[in-house]
Amino acid sequence: MIKIKNQTITVDGQSIFYREAGDKENAPTILLLHGFPTSSHMFRNIIPALADKFHLVAPDYPGFGYSSMPPVDKFEYTFDHLAEIVDKFITQIGLERYSLYVMDYGAPIGYRLAVKHPEMIEALIVQNGNAYDEGLGEFWEPLKAYWNEPNDKNKNALKKFLTIEATRWQYTHGVKNENAISPDNWIHDQLLLDRPGNNEIQLQLFYDYRSNLPLYPQWQEYFRKCQPPTLVVWGRNDIIFTKEGAIPYQRDLKNIQLHLLNTGHFALEEEGELIAELISRFLLTRHKAAPWIEA
Repeated sequence: MIKIKNQTITVDGQSIFYREAGDKENAPTILLLHGFPTSSHMFRNIIPALADKFHLVAPDYPGFGYSSMPPVDKFEYTFDHLAEIVDKFITQIGLERYSLYVMDYGAPIGYRLAVKHPEMIEALIVQNGNAYDEGLGEFWEPLKAYWNEPNDKNKNALKKFLTIEATRWQYTHGVKNENAISPDNWIHDQLLLDRPGNNEIQLQLFYDYRSNLPLYPQWQEYFRKCQPPTLVVWGRNDIIFTKEGAIPYQRDLKNIQLHLLNTGHFALEEEGELIAELISRFLLTRHKAAPWIEA
């Protein structure tokens, strides 16, 4: 039976929780970066599914999951700062090279790391993680209104995204079989969202998401210049990050596989077994002489 280690380290005074499994010394590493409004909890099933062949690490960002949740007046909740924390986390646990799994918020955090340390990135696994203007559809209009006019009216309009109804919707919209999606997902996430002070944290990150769009050309230049092997596994029915954001990766990347899956935003919940199989097949072709895998 695969055992997941649940661990905590201190990074810049913040307690960072992370899940880890697999052979750190011999197997290739996958760093898994979660989205909103969840945490490393979203990887609870795929970690054991891959840990016989890979070393997997999934941290919770500050303000998410079981990591520290300092108030907004004590911590700068920006994507630059979250990426800095994750960067220092990577250094502290001793990762030198890894494949990068990015989803939702994980994409702007992960791509900042990739641009800063391209030599560390062995491959990309992109699951509903945006890097192109085409991926931001109608869903984003209330957020863009807040970016353009950060007043109380526009801020308050975003609070609907922090309710149990919205959290449940993120997990169930676009899926083939809603009954197959465990309510543990949105109940777990909502309990953490409902902690005193967390609303302000999420609203600050909603506002700072605007900082990612000007970086899209830089991330695309990284794709073109460094050509990391890339596996795109995208829930095609997602209307947060639409499938139109998945297709442009093919413009800039030569060694790419694109799979548009018939599911929603949190594709792992309905297509986790398939995604694990696709990841394993994709990455193992890059590690043909893999001494940690039995013949």
